Amino acid sequence: MSKRDIGKRGEEIAARFLKANGYEILERNYTYEHGEIDIIAQKGNTLVFVEVKYRHNLEYGRPEAAISKKKIRMVKKTAEAYLMEKNLPEGECRIDVIAILELEKGKPEIEHYENVSFI
Repeated sequence: MSKRDIGKRGEEIAARFLKANGYEILERNYTYEHGEIDIIAQKGNTLVFVEVKYRHNLEYGRPEAAISKKKIRMVKKTAEAYLMEKNLPEGECRIDVIAILELEKGKPEIEHYENVSFI
């Protein structure tokens, strides 16, 4: 699997997880300048910007270990750009992280961290 395929697999699993938990997927892979948001979703009146981290082995540690303060700052900056571009009011918004560890294909372990500033 290429790095791109691995990332795409993680995002697919995350999108299915979110839908199953009552979220509506609005956009995927939103980019602005140098930033990207993997999934933009909505649940009720809350707009959720989701960073997905996926691992199929533990060679580089657990997926949530790859989330840095710098990455969360970039997601926040990109989220602000999204709100401006779509002319949306800054209502209820948050940044979530979905960490997926799939050591055995088809059996992912999913951790959903809501409203993160840093893990």
